[in-house]
Amino acid sequence: MLGLALAMLLRGDLARAESAATHPMPWLTGTWGGHRTALLDKGIDLQLVYVTESAYNAAGGVRQMVDYADQVAFGTTLDLERLVGLHDAMIQITYTSRAGRNLVEDAQLGSFQLVQEVYGRGQTVRLTQMWFEQMYLDRTVSWRWGRMSVGGDFATFPCDFQNLTFCGSQPGNIAGGYIFNWPISQWGSRVKVAREGLGYAQVGVFDQNQQYLGFDNKLWPVWYHGSTGVLVPVEIAWQPTFRGGWLAGSYKVGGWYSSGQQPDAVSDGFGNPFAISGQPPAMRQGLYGAYVSFQQQITRSSADNPNKGLRVFFNAAIADAVTATTDRQIAAGFWYTGPFRSRPNDVVAFAIGTTRQNRRITDAASLQNALGLGPVPVKDSEYVLELDYTFEATPGFLIRPNIQYIHSPGGSSATRDVVVLGLKTIVSF
Repeated sequence: MLGLALAMLLRGDLARAESAATHPMPWLTGTWGGHRTALLDKGIDLQLVYVTESAYNAAGGVRQMVDYADQVAFGTTLDLERLVGLHDAMIQITYTSRAGRNLVEDAQLGSFQLVQEVYGRGQTVRLTQMWFEQMYLDRTVSWRWGRMSVGGDFATFPCDFQNLTFCGSQPGNIAGGYIFNWPISQWGSRVKVAREGLGYAQVGVFDQNQQYLGFDNKLWPVWYHGSTGVLVPVEIAWQPTFRGGWLAGSYKVGGWYSSGQQPDAVSDGFGNPFAISGQPPAMRQGLYGAYVSFQQQITRSSADNPNKGLRVFFNAAIADAVTATTDRQIAAGFWYTGPFRSRPNDVVAFAIGTTRQNRRITDAASLQNALGLGPVPVKDSEYVLELDYTFEATPGFLIRPNIQYIHSPGGSSATRDVVVLGLKTIVSF
């Protein structure tokens, strides 16, 4: 579908860049009289994608209002084989600019996850990608290093939906204190071994430093002092095709370990709940988690469009209960591309998911109330549904109205359920 194609464009997919001269991606501004495809032939792929997300809370929160957030991503993929003769090598450089407001905060919806996934990590301009990749052994092995995001390579998932529950790499959604998704980048490296028709295995190493979230030197690939450790994610994927290659699937299993530090979710240095003792939380080292991410094409009604028909997905991630505020997230849903014969590139999508608060925090809140130190809310899980329709207004311009329903926002049954009417647009210039 086009949403996934745009995500591939932003990742600088080499295979897509190589075939773009004969099968160009949808650009709103076209090929610039052939100049753009001429640049592609020379190894220069220019990217400019503008995403907007508007949201109105028809129910829930303390006030009804509309908020707007957007992101501009601009960058380039350089095919070094075509440019300088370096075989099977490429460079990706991407900057992002985010702006706008957050409806969860402004309307006090109380939800764990954003209803505008494009918001966050500072409404500013940042260096999001600056990495080099070299492939070996007829592209069986690839090595990438530079400024990267963990979610760009591990537990990757497209941001077709507007609620963050169904967008991007899940580990960063529940363990965002030290796993940084787009648009944050950090110094890292990844080695991947792939076998066509079977799948791949990969491992990465990323620098752990909270300064990547800040604003100092945000435009430059600096190395920040004061790193606390390294993050090591691993992933194995099986990528089968059924019915003679007609129905493609992707089944990814992975996990991570970090030697960095994070505050304990509940306890102080003496093992007591810091919400009761008033002491600072203990600092813990050795953070970990695991995930699965499955996608499968169920039906396909076109030889030209591999996504036309029904695709389903299932994602689940769990983080350690020592430091994670939300320790698990589960999501499932589907896309149906080409719902009408006259609209072959339109997409109907539906997803349902849940995010759970760490049970240790729930137990600590219950203890506070039992000791007469409350009342404090006792939270558990929030549940989210989203229904989308993607309308291709013209090649390079997608309009995606959506409706979101959030039950027990923030895991609290005392918080009013939320209904959000959203609108997402994606423009690829």
